[in-house]
Amino acid sequence: MRLSRNSLKSVQSLSATTWHPPKRQCRSFQLQAGLLEDLKSRGLVADITRPAQLETEIQKHPQTVYVGVDPTASSLHVGHLVPLLSLFHFQMRGHHIIPLIGGATGLVGDPSGRSIERPLSSPETIAHNVEYLTAGITRFFEGAMKYATKRVPSSSTPIHPPNVQNNLSWLKDLNLLQFLRTVGFYSRVNTMLARESVQARLTSQQGISFTEFTYQLLQAYDFLTLHRKFGCTIQIGGSDQWGNIIAGIELISRANSAPGASQDGAAEKGFGLTTPLLTTASGQKFGKSAGNAVSLNENETSVYDFYQFFLRTSDGDVGRYLKMFSLLSEAQIEDVMRSHSESPEARLAQRKLAEEVTELVHGVDGVERAQLATKLLYERDIATAKAEDVLAALSGNPVLHVCDASEVLDVPLIKLAATFRLAASNSAARQLVAAKGLYLNNSPVTDVHQKLSSADLVDGRLAFLRAGSQKQVVVALK
Repeated sequence: MRLSRNSLKSVQSLSATTWHPPKRQCRSFQLQAGLLEDLKSRGLVADITRPAQLETEIQKHPQTVYVGVDPTASSLHVGHLVPLLSLFHFQMRGHHIIPLIGGATGLVGDPSGRSIERPLSSPETIAHNVEYLTAGITRFFEGAMKYATKRVPSSSTPIHPPNVQNNLSWLKDLNLLQFLRTVGFYSRVNTMLARESVQARLTSQQGISFTEFTYQLLQAYDFLTLHRKFGCTIQIGGSDQWGNIIAGIELISRANSAPGASQDGAAEKGFGLTTPLLTTASGQKFGKSAGNAVSLNENETSVYDFYQFFLRTSDGDVGRYLKMFSLLSEAQIEDVMRSHSESPEARLAQRKLAEEVTELVHGVDGVERAQLATKLLYERDIATAKAEDVLAALSGNPVLHVCDASEVLDVPLIKLAATFRLAASNSAARQLVAAKGLYLNNSPVTDVHQKLSSADLVDGRLAFLRAGSQKQVVVALK
């Protein structure tokens, strides 16, 4: 199966720049619970193939485990936290981890969990996404390691940095005959047809294309390649990936059992671990805010919005999320939930969750900036605000407008309200004032002719304008 040279021109160069882990190693962590036991207790496991054998292998020697990342977007989002944190739990215990970006399979599209076929992305789009995802994944594991060192005692077992791979490096030059002899020979069509993802599409009006039908073979070949190149024995994926993971395990087993194949113990070498598809207590898909995916990239989702997303977690979900998305111990989580149950209106558990996940993804500085932004915008505590701190806390947030003094000073507040879209027009802003719904620095504006003066500025540079209880802007002088 040769991907055309012309269509891959823009993405082939990435195989030459595949990220390689540094040689250095650091100490791992002293964790009391066993790996699989810990993953299960945290709700990170939906199913495991041959769990008893996997437990034995994990205890005998370090394993190599991988997670696939689909390059349909240029950044990670909170939905990636479940598989990535599962991978991180392996890394913390001294296992080798491979985040695999689908630079080649992203050009095909995975039918799992979809009722209609994905539109094919351009090679240029996939190449761009792979580049940014590689940086995002590396940044995530670096941040996760800093987060862990403050919460888990260290041990003498070495930690291995993540080995980020791109499957384009081995699929771009794979020809059809080689693919058929390596993969096709060991694959049974009746088994492929029986996969849940395939059956769901076969019964749909659109059906399934041959391209999507063969996706499971490409993913299976990825597992086989990682097994042969890096000794990878475990694949982690969402529960909708179960069929694709099984396809890879079967391919490894059959290839190891083939005449002439090198034998190293049992032929069946692969294991699969699936994570649950996360939904909220109300049944909604986890990871969406106002219909948009909550990104781990601050350029797409500000630290304030990221923090607020977890702060808005319902009481029915917060205990479960603390287990999944933090490294707090079971006893620590029980203490948090006990305090929360005594004063649920204080939302202590939600605050702890927001702090933990924001530090995991954005570091201590991110937590401080998010908490300051929350204090300013949500709690409306602006009396002691300092301009430089506010600018740092709201960087990238659309609520912040940095202006020249000439643009805002001595300008009627109703005009500023219209300019910054707190009101649809000057006329609408006048009506807002008449209804006592326009606020400057938390005080209602009572005069439609009032202008912004230097005396109004907090810390000499800031003005907080608000319409009602929801719409607000922060104006900062350059």
